[in-house]
Amino acid sequence: MKILFVCNQGMYRSRTAEDLFKKEYETQSAGIYSHRNPLNDEKLDWADLVVVMEPHQRKFIGENFPKEYLKKRIICLEIHDVYNYKDEKLVKILKEKITKGLGEKE
Repeated sequence: MKILFVCNQGMYRSRTAEDLFKKEYETQSAGIYSHRNPLNDEKLDWADLVVVMEPHQRKFIGENFPKEYLKKRIICLEIHDVYNYKDEKLVKILKEKITKGLGEKE
């Protein structure tokens, strides 16, 4: 499965998730406001699943990429932008929420 993780800048939450799950899945990350790692059509087309960290990121995808939005499964993890890259609390939350979001056994 190809998973695209999306947050605001593509630096902390989504990049942590990309690195955390890259052994189990094909992963990429992007930011809706990023200049270095922007969300784009190519990344959305590539993904089987899009994982956003906050509801406004899902809304951004719907407004800016309507064709891809209608085709993709998008899940929201409800993780606020208060963590640094690979923060221990963030890693724990990501593991718990991805397991639940994908319907996997813990």
